[in-house]
Amino acid sequence: MPIKIPSIDDRKYQELLDEALARIPVHNPEWTNFNKSDPGVTLVEVFAFLTENLLYRANQVPERNRRKFLSLLGVPFQAATPARGLVTFSNERGAPISMSINRGMEVRAGQVSYRTTMGLDVLPIEARLYYKRPVTNISTQQQEYYRQLYASFLPESQPDLTTLQLYETVSLPELGPGSLGLDLGSGSVVDGVWLALLARAADKPVPGQSYEHVRDNLRGVIANKTINLGVVPYLPNDSRLLNPIGQTTPDVATRLQFEIPKNNEFSAGREPVYAFLPAEASTDVLSHPGIVQVTLPDKDSLTLWNNIEPLEQGVGKFPPSLEDTNLNERLLTWIHITAPPGVPARLYWLGINATSIVQGAIVSNERLPQGTGEPDQVIRLGHKPVIPGSLKLQITSGQDKQKWTEIEDIISAGPEVPVPDLRLPPGSNSPAIASNQVFQLDAEAGEIRFGDGVHGKRPALGAPILAEYIYSVGALGNVGSGSVNNGPALPAGVKVTNPVPTWGGTDSETQPEAEQHITRYLQHRDRLVTVSDFETIAWRTPGADVGRVEVIPAYHPRHSQSPGDAPGMVTLMLIPRYDANQPDAPVPSHGFLNAVCEYLNPRRLVTTELYLSGPTYLPIWVSIGIQVLPGISIAETREQVKQAIQQFLSPLPADPNSMVVDDTIRGFASGPKGWPLGKPVTKLELWTVASRVTGVMAVKDVLVGNLGSSPAGDGRIPLEGLQLPRLAAISVALGDPLNMAQLGGGSPGDTNLPKFLPVPIIPEECS
Repeated sequence: MPIKIPSIDDRKYQELLDEALARIPVHNPEWTNFNKSDPGVTLVEVFAFLTENLLYRANQVPERNRRKFLSLLGVPFQAATPARGLVTFSNERGAPISMSINRGMEVRAGQVSYRTTMGLDVLPIEARLYYKRPVTNISTQQQEYYRQLYASFLPESQPDLTTLQLYETVSLPELGPGSLGLDLGSGSVVDGVWLALLARAADKPVPGQSYEHVRDNLRGVIANKTINLGVVPYLPNDSRLLNPIGQTTPDVATRLQFEIPKNNEFSAGREPVYAFLPAEASTDVLSHPGIVQVTLPDKDSLTLWNNIEPLEQGVGKFPPSLEDTNLNERLLTWIHITAPPGVPARLYWLGINATSIVQGAIVSNERLPQGTGEPDQVIRLGHKPVIPGSLKLQITSGQDKQKWTEIEDIISAGPEVPVPDLRLPPGSNSPAIASNQVFQLDAEAGEIRFGDGVHGKRPALGAPILAEYIYSVGALGNVGSGSVNNGPALPAGVKVTNPVPTWGGTDSETQPEAEQHITRYLQHRDRLVTVSDFETIAWRTPGADVGRVEVIPAYHPRHSQSPGDAPGMVTLMLIPRYDANQPDAPVPSHGFLNAVCEYLNPRRLVTTELYLSGPTYLPIWVSIGIQVLPGISIAETREQVKQAIQQFLSPLPADPNSMVVDDTIRGFASGPKGWPLGKPVTKLELWTVASRVTGVMAVKDVLVGNLGSSPAGDGRIPLEGLQLPRLAAISVALGDPLNMAQLGGGSPGDTNLPKFLPVPIIPEECS
């Protein structure tokens, strides 16, 4: 039974006034004038007003006691999380020299401050990303023309086995919010992407010199330097794996390969030779935005081939052909970027002179109230919420300046005056005394708490206290592309911008939100142990609007046959509450899973291996034939049947506040969380759901199939692992249902591609 907060007295002003006036004839019979103009009635009204205010304050006592009890529990509020992002620096018109940007450089989007987390060299060059896009709309006559033109590149033995793959050179465009990125392993990209390092448009040769002099000068400037490549991947169906703590992980830098042309070196078959460039990555850039540091070779290796024929340009493994003569004059060298075979790699954005940023304003040498010498002294900082781990305190005791450290629980601190442990026998070594110059921080409230002398040292009376910390603005740090465009300490001529929006900023947890998690917090103490712990803590992830969490212990979706055969492994299937790209089948983005991953990682046991993933949707085709009751709208009934089937197969529960789903549809949910894992889709269940819709007289037949196949023979489509159904197409017809061919579910075609030789297509020019 829930605990109800008692009400001491709930009488209002009018009730108090009426009761007092009713008592007048009993206690004072000679008082007969009760009009409002009577002075006595005026006094009664004043006292009724004062009594109502006293009762209101008295009724607040249980609520105040409740909140005080909650504060004594020590359940912390979730502090705001700072936004993160990527920025690029450019030196478009300054001197052609390399400039260094140190770690911690402040950049701003309006009044919102960010700071760089990695230093970099701003190289005085430009970069453009190109790829070879196949051209398929070629006539037979054109194909024969190009085959004769490039006949010398075909193998002498069996030349008919090689197909010429005509391509056009395409510059990677600016990718908007709806872009699906560039898939390096798809058939629309030939042999990875190519990064052209170019001289700046402002670097032109002086009279009497050629562009070769400009290129030679810039090659000397960037030789042996490090290019910071910012990489933003696009992952439509992401997953994250957290290995047991202490277990090594593969080198993330090897997931992308970088190579540069070797000067005038060819293989036996007249193919160009490339040299691999050393690269180090800050994170797995194919699953999370990050920086790859690519070290360039010496000046002599930053060249191009000067002994190739015009017809060889862009053929085979050569870089793509550039038709713009201006770009060819500015070209310094190429960097070829590929992914290993079998590794999914889809690029959303890539650029040079990039570094990562984190939102946060730095406060230095903030003077706090002096020490009082009293136990449990509490001091509030001037700004909140504080980024955890950023606070540094300096307390001056006499002439000694001491740095105090943050501790998670002040009770575990050592005593102010070390005393011997009387529980030990004489001659025993005294145990190590815990540090006492510590403090406890409530990051959300910006509140510092010191010890009481027994647990932690007290700041001395009159001791000056200085603080240095970083505070966040939460969700206000999530800004759009191009918003980060200034900085107070940028070098002259250097510009900064963020090519992609920042992400991850969330506001602090409110008190009503925190109170909802108190019961669970007292049960699991913010540690992932039981199945319910995994579910409730994952739901509380800041910055992730979680719609569904499924916890499967002892199961790995890629290696397990069934749950229970992977000890030490826990799989979490996560579904966001909303997905703009596919609202009917939400898929967690890489940012969503990274937010959950970063929140769960410090809370798991050291031996637990976590696998975070979204569901695997299996397309389902459903065709239903119905008969409608006389006098009922056929169009409305058909639409209600569609909505009922959609809700029944939905991966998420129905929104109780939704105005789209009415009471006749809301009851068709397949489960409190949505469609259960492992439950097959059966024809009879769909038949039952359709027949229960108001206005349906009878269901003639139901056809159900998957992957565009013919209807399932037994009317049952099994689901395994993390599979959930997705309604790819549905038809509700009056009478007999449409067959699968009419519904539009065709079998996938053959995707086998022949071997090909990439050759550039010659653009049409006016004579």
